[in-house]
Amino acid sequence: MVGLDPLIHPPTRLQLVTTLSAVSEAEFTTLRTALQVSDSVLSKHVSALVDAGYLRSRKSVHAGRRTTWVGLTDVGRQALRDHVAAVRQLIDMVD
Repeated sequence: MVGLDPLIHPPTRLQLVTTLSAVSEAEFTTLRTALQVSDSVLSKHVSALVDAGYLRSRKSVHAGRRTTWVGLTDVGRQALRDHVAAVRQLIDMVD
């Protein structure tokens, strides 16, 4: 059995990687709104997942303002798949 991934198990991080699994990348402010968290909370989670190699982050100018784009890496995508498989195995053990 593949274990739960402690890096993506916390609810906000799980929501973040799950949201990013559906797109190539998303704007930081869009993620903040979707997850209903503050800039500082999202920044902390993004930084931790970037450091682990699960996310990539880039800065650019969009509509005349500086913005940060965040995307899931191949490593992050596989970590999410493995985590979901572990959750499914746990669910299967419940009567």
